[in-house]
Amino acid sequence: MAGSSNVPHKTSLPEGIRVGTVMRIRGVVPEKAGRFYVNLLCGEGPGGEAALHFNPRLDESTVVFNSLEQGTWGREERGSGIPFQHGQPFDVLLIATEEGFKAVVGDSEYHHFRYRIPPARVRLLEVGGDLQLQSVKIF
Repeated sequence: MAGSSNVPHKTSLPEGIRVGTVMRIRGVVPEKAGRFYVNLLCGEGPGGEAALHFNPRLDESTVVFNSLEQGTWGREERGSGIPFQHGQPFDVLLIATEEGFKAVVGDSEYHHFRYRIPPARVRLLEVGGDLQLQSVKIF
């Protein structure tokens, strides 16, 4: 795969997300990556709300979690440390639990983001930014 020509990548979720849904995102962080993102969107187009904005920022050595409701970003949550490295592959699981989205990076649970928007409203998973995306699987 050359560069990041395959992003942004969108996966439709017509049935929404229910408890137990697992979204697996695998890819490689390029050498000079700044940041990338995974959005769980409630609809297409402008004004769409995001139940989850997962935003690894290698330029800030942090990972930001947030939601977008009615055009307004919510309160940022940040995980501890950054489990992503330049030039390294990654494997992220976003798991819908009873209370929220659990982010697992590699083999360790990284952060639990409590629902602000019901996951049943999600219609689209979008991955973009500075990454080489290898696969997105929903199961």
